[in-house]
Amino acid sequence: MSTPIKRSHHILFLASVFCFWLSTYSYVPIFSLYLEQIPFSYAISGIILGSYGITQVLLRFPLGLLLDKLVHLRKHFYIAGFVVAIISGLILVFSSSFAWILIGRLLAGVTAAMWVMATIMYADYFAPDKSGRAMGTLQFLTVMPQFLSMLTAGLLVELFHFTIPFWVGVATACIGLVLALCVKVVPPRDQAKKAVHISSNIRATFKVKRLLPLTFVSLFTHAVLFISIFGFSPVYANAQGIGEGQMIAIMAAFFIPHAAASLGVAFFNVSRKNELHLITLSLLVTFIVFLLMPTATSLFSISMLHAVIGLTIGLVLPLLLSQVASLPEPRLKTSVMGFYQSVYAIGIFIGPYLAGFAAQHFGIGHVFTLAAVISFLALIITGWSIYKDNKQRFSKEHPTQQKTS
Repeated sequence: MSTPIKRSHHILFLASVFCFWLSTYSYVPIFSLYLEQIPFSYAISGIILGSYGITQVLLRFPLGLLLDKLVHLRKHFYIAGFVVAIISGLILVFSSSFAWILIGRLLAGVTAAMWVMATIMYADYFAPDKSGRAMGTLQFLTVMPQFLSMLTAGLLVELFHFTIPFWVGVATACIGLVLALCVKVVPPRDQAKKAVHISSNIRATFKVKRLLPLTFVSLFTHAVLFISIFGFSPVYANAQGIGEGQMIAIMAAFFIPHAAASLGVAFFNVSRKNELHLITLSLLVTFIVFLLMPTATSLFSISMLHAVIGLTIGLVLPLLLSQVASLPEPRLKTSVMGFYQSVYAIGIFIGPYLAGFAAQHFGIGHVFTLAAVISFLALIITGWSIYKDNKQRFSKEHPTQQKTS
């Protein structure tokens, strides 16, 4: 019989998650500015910023398929993510050429690909009907290191040097490596003895109802996230005369409501139906705010608009994750999560790439116009999903009306 999950197991796991994301995001707030002062063009910067998503696209789904067969290796791959983060950070510390910076950022994407294992391992700490709480907690522990890096990265650069945030990432990856070695893994509830072919898992994954629309909404949401706060928001603010030290106000404005939204999802039970409605409302507000963003030129107006986006995206991401975590049967858990995370990582790559092109040819303010268009696409897909769900529910409740029509 397995040891019950204690509070100490949660604390240890979540501490490793905190280090996992801090090691990856410690330098992200100043990364676009760092690339600009090397100097690289907006287009080249967009390629480097987006490369973080390439390895995630390539690795997450195959890893999910593999580790639904080799369940006992999930922890090993999670640990490997910290090792790769150390290597990535050291490359970025000691290199300033395009090729090596690109390699360093691609390796950061390899680390992020191991998030598939973390989400499934932590979801196993909870009963299946508590997936919203598990994913909300993980999202909060994803947001907090991002927020901390946003608060400190600019100050560290002003006080010391551009390489200090990279060193912070290396140090936290080392700490996270030690913590990850100690995390408890919950054995699968039903240890299936029969062999399952990967090809059958691929087919079964694609047949999971509602997976595709949820995945594409997540793709578009991650695209606008990496276009804005993790991409060109610092560059846009800098172009309005806002210095690195003042970036703290914008970052705090985004991440405080972002973290609060994630906590809200973790501690307030929202029905599956209402989750979709809340996602729709959040995407509508996101679309409107991104349209307004190019008109913001002061620190106050930029901060306030980023606060609204922080809140709305902070609601959308854990709600999507909760929806996806509740979809599959146990044998497909990692495959489905791997597919979901692999496809949304396309947004992490393509968003900054397209934004770099938009900034290069139309001006830095139009990266937000692009983000508005992408938000609207996500809104259409969510609305269509709600319509389809309502239609199917009506068909079940009124079968005779369906036949006569």
